[in-house]
Amino acid sequence: MKLRQLQYICEVARRGLNVSTVAEILHTAQPGISTQVRLLEEELNVKIFERNGKRLVGITQPGKRIIEMAERVLREIEDIRQVGGEFSQEDSGTFSIATTHTQTRYVLPTTIKAFKEIYPDVRLRIHQGDQVQVAEMVTTGVADIAITSETGQLPHSIVTLPCFNWEFCVIAPVSHPILSESSLTLEKIAEFPLITYDYASAGRSVINKAFSDRGLATKMALTAMDSDVIKTYVELGLGIGILAKMAYDEERDTQLRARDAGHLFEKSTTYIGIQKGKYLRSYMYAFIEQFAPHLNREKVDIETNNYL
Repeated sequence: MKLRQLQYICEVARRGLNVSTVAEILHTAQPGISTQVRLLEEELNVKIFERNGKRLVGITQPGKRIIEMAERVLREIEDIRQVGGEFSQEDSGTFSIATTHTQTRYVLPTTIKAFKEIYPDVRLRIHQGDQVQVAEMVTTGVADIAITSETGQLPHSIVTLPCFNWEFCVIAPVSHPILSESSLTLEKIAEFPLITYDYASAGRSVINKAFSDRGLATKMALTAMDSDVIKTYVELGLGIGILAKMAYDEERDTQLRARDAGHLFEKSTTYIGIQKGKYLRSYMYAFIEQFAPHLNREKVDIETNNYL
C-alpha cells in the first residue's frame, strides 16, 4: 500500500469519479492513476469503485469506508509534516481558511491585517464557498479551519467554537417607504419584494423561520450568495434587502439606508470550525485568538481533543 494510492482514491472521490480531472490536478498520467487504484484494490481484495467497462460509475460500500480512512491517514501525515515545520520554521508556513463571502469581506480584514503584521512570512489562503463547500474543505484537509455561521452542514468530526453573535438589518434605497415606517415589522417587510441570501447561505434558515412562524408569505425577487450582490440589486430598486448588519457600511453604501432588524430575527453566531485532533501551528492559534480573544490555545486544545 502506497501513500500515492490513497491520495489517488481520495481525489477521484472528490472530483466526481473523473480520473482525467484528477490527472490534471496531480500532474500525472490518467493510466497511471487507474493502474494504481486497481493495484490497491487487488492488495485489499475489495473493489473500491463500481465500474461500467473502464468508466468509474460509483463507490462501493466498503470503498466509502476505505476512502474515509484514507482521508484520515492523509490528514495525519500532513500533521506530521506540520510538526516538523513548527520547530524548523516557527513563523512561516501556509494557513488556509474556508469561509463565506460575508466573513471574508466584512469580518476578516481587520484580523488578517493585524495577523500579517506579526507573521509576514505566513502565506494565507482564503477559500470562499457556501456552507456545504466550507465543510468539505475542512474535512478533506484543503483548509485548516472554517469560519462559518451555519453548523448544520458540518460533520461531527468538526468542532465548532462560538466567536461572536451578529444580527440582521433591512436595507433599501434612500427614498424607500420602508425607511419611514415608525415601527419595522415582519408584516410590513413582507409587503415588498425581497432580496436576500441564497438557501445555501448562512442565515437564510433564520430569515425563513421568522416569516414562517408568523404565517407570512414572502415575495422573493432575487437571492444571492454574496452580500455585495444583494446590495447592488437593492440599489437598482428590485426590492428591499435583508442581510447581515456587518455587511452594511454607511460610508460606502451611500445609495442605501439600513434599519436594525435585530428584534425581528434570531441572532446568528459566527463559529470557527476545526477538525478534531487537527494539529495547529503556533501562528494558527495566534490567528484564532486574534479573531476571538476568548479562544486561547488551552481552550482550543481542550475543545478539539488535542490533548488526547
